[in-house]
Amino acid sequence: MNFGYRETCLRHDTGRRHPESPDRLRAIRRALTECHGVEYVAADDADLERIHAVHDEEYVDAFETFCERGGGNWDADTVASEDSWDAALASAGLAEWAAQEAVDGADGRDTPFSLGRPPGHHALKDDGMGFCFFNNAAVAAQSAIDAGDVERVAIFDWDVHHGNGTQDIFYDQGDVFYVSIHEDGLYPATGDIDETGDGNGEGTTMHIPFPPGASGTAYLAAVTELIGPAMAAFDPDLFIVSAGFDAHEHDPISRMHISTEGYGRLTDAVRTITDDVDAALAFVLEGGYGLDTLSDSVHMVHEVFDGYQPAPDDGDVSEDAQEVLQAVQEQGFDGL
Repeated sequence: MNFGYRETCLRHDTGRRHPESPDRLRAIRRALTECHGVEYVAADDADLERIHAVHDEEYVDAFETFCERGGGNWDADTVASEDSWDAALASAGLAEWAAQEAVDGADGRDTPFSLGRPPGHHALKDDGMGFCFFNNAAVAAQSAIDAGDVERVAIFDWDVHHGNGTQDIFYDQGDVFYVSIHEDGLYPATGDIDETGDGNGEGTTMHIPFPPGASGTAYLAAVTELIGPAMAAFDPDLFIVSAGFDAHEHDPISRMHISTEGYGRLTDAVRTITDDVDAALAFVLEGGYGLDTLSDSVHMVHEVFDGYQPAPDDGDVSEDAQEVLQAVQEQGFDGL
């Protein structure tokens, strides 16, 4: 794979013991040193025009001023430093790069993956939260649409937390389909099944809120039984994975049970969907807070694109997870 990476993102200082630390990127880089075919690209910052396309200018200005004054706690969980402004612009630019590379034809072993921080999927139109300031995947999606490179974009958020910010930005927008699999009730306690979009965006938001303890088998069933048919109906030109790895069975802040091999199966299933609908595919890093599990999982995604075939899944979908799948199915997403 080709990975977007900037040292600037390491300078976003969240303080001691904060789970979203520069060590996350360092761990990923270490894990990828043993991999064949890894390339790194230092993409440009996102232009403010691109940031303003998804975030209110007043909020963007307030965040810049906050960083210029030295930063601090934006809220109880979300921390910035003086260098966080530059890191956020770099992280959004890396996501833009990944989307553009995919649209320009990078696939297979050249599939792009943006390794930026701060992450983005909790960032609302007018506020930062959940460790996020600029919504990187949203910036990338809207940039591709505004440039005229694509007409429709799908964003699949497999981070264990619901990407309330991405939903907020695109909820009434019919050219972006947002789908999230997340742990029900976990921060920020949003993302209900019956929230399916509004206005022009009706039917282009899909939430799959699995109960705590859901397995990789349940995730795989969601991709094949729900997301695949919805994508066949929506027919996106670009498919962005908001790739958080905090649903890993050993992640310290969640209770889901995806194994590292399970992320390989999930990656392979996503690749199959994008091949079927002829969509460009890009990955944008979100969460993942166990350094070993995060780095192993990103390593696994790379290995799948380098030819590794994950072991077949032989698990079962629990009854409560199956009930969630059925409830989402009843929303009728395959009939867009």
